[in-house]
Amino acid sequence: MHSSPDTGPGTLAHVILDDLDDGLLASRTRRNEVDQAIADLRQTARFMPEGLTGPFNLHLSVQTNGLVFDLRHADDDRPLRIYRISLMPFRRLIKDYILLVDSFDEAVTEGNTMRVRAIDMGRRGLHNDGAELMIDRLRGKIEMDAETARRLFTLACILQQRR
Repeated sequence: MHSSPDTGPGTLAHVILDDLDDGLLASRTRRNEVDQAIADLRQTARFMPEGLTGPFNLHLSVQTNGLVFDLRHADDDRPLRIYRISLMPFRRLIKDYILLVDSFDEAVTEGNTMRVRAIDMGRRGLHNDGAELMIDRLRGKIEMDAETARRLFTLACILQQRR
């Protein structure tokens, strides 16, 4: 992992997906989504845990149907705080997202550009819904903008898929 060019108080220096099954990233689409989400989070995240200043290392994992945000100091990776939110409210969105990514891969393989565009529009809608829910579930704990929440939703989907 590389440090973020911006190291202000609401930034993420590193984003680490704990216990990620590399088999899930066999799909080029999934690998690209994860790599892009992490790169975007490191470059542009607005991630402000209440009472803390960054930059932070963020370890994300799924444990017992909960998404765990393990925040650590960026300079020495010392633990700061752990937040856990239930993924139950996200279940339908995650299931639909995974189905859309699978359909997207099929459409790309088939060379069906019309279908690729339609699926991509649907995926954007799911990202928006997932981002709104992420912001709502973390309200009072971690303040973030919609783009940060969209990327965290992407990573939550990938991590949850292994369950």
